[in-house]
Amino acid sequence: MKKSNIIRFALLGIAWLTTVALLLTHIQRFTAYHAFVIVASAIIVFVPVYKKYVKNGNNHR
Repeated sequence: MKKSNIIRFALLGIAWLTTVALLLTHIQRFTAYHAFVIVASAIIVFVPVYKKYVKNGNNHR
């Protein structure tokens, strides 16, 4: 994996973690709904990026 792709993953991860931290600090109590939102957002954000840059390797455009 190229260095630029690693930087993209790191920045995306930091942005996602910051968003999750904001969610967790502004809720009164943690419920199953909040867990679902966190897991679903991770899947929505990271799976397409993983498929594009890791699974396909250098074949992405």
